[in-house]
Amino acid sequence: MAQEASAGQLIGGKYRLVSSLGSGGFGRVWKAHDEHLDVDIAIKEIWLPPAQFEEEYNERLKRAAREARSAAKLRDHPNIVTVHEVVVEAGRPWIVMQLVNGCSLDEYVRQHGPLPRDLALKVARALLEALDAAHRAGILHRDVKPANVMMASDGRILLTDFGIARHKDDTVLTASGTVIGSPEYMAPERIRGRADMPVSDLFSLGATLFQAIEGISPFRRETSMAFHVRGVDG
Repeated sequence: MAQEASAGQLIGGKYRLVSSLGSGGFGRVWKAHDEHLDVDIAIKEIWLPPAQFEEEYNERLKRAAREARSAAKLRDHPNIVTVHEVVVEAGRPWIVMQLVNGCSLDEYVRQHGPLPRDLALKVARALLEALDAAHRAGILHRDVKPANVMMASDGRILLTDFGIARHKDDTVLTASGTVIGSPEYMAPERIRGRADMPVSDLFSLGATLFQAIEGISPFRRETSMAFHVRGVDG
């Protein structure tokens, strides 16, 4: 099993980890410095569970490569965080990304409360444009949520973390019955394990915007079982 990463570690021979920016179910995002170009970047460390290591490793590596491939098609869009490359270091894949100074929509609402009308409209337009570009490229995000929306300090709104995005022509990498994503923002058809559709991303966008405007998630539940009940029974 790979050792836990730490500040000061060199990744890919040129990316020096500076500080942790946050973590989620699949990994941790670091601020890092590109010592070749002398610029700051963000780099996402993908965590590999110890159980069934080889199988999980291969799946996560494929998912990381897929994120880079998907994001490369969208790298010029002003409302999508740019992914530069994927490197493998310390037994796990690392996704090198554009560094966005600011905070997530989730953090913003926690700190400042519900968004005012004009800002909410700005966020909605930016995310609709980002998803429209992704869908036109045949890419489904599959994990739209406040934590994956960046509120940049310069006023930009960007969609990030295409880590579980899937192109319409990709094969499904997860085992049958496995749900990957954030259940409280997932469309019912995804919880049921049915085929993904662009409209499913729009359902997640709706839940995200509800939280942005009201300050609470509309489908938050105490247990994961409650989501399966919602997904099956409506």
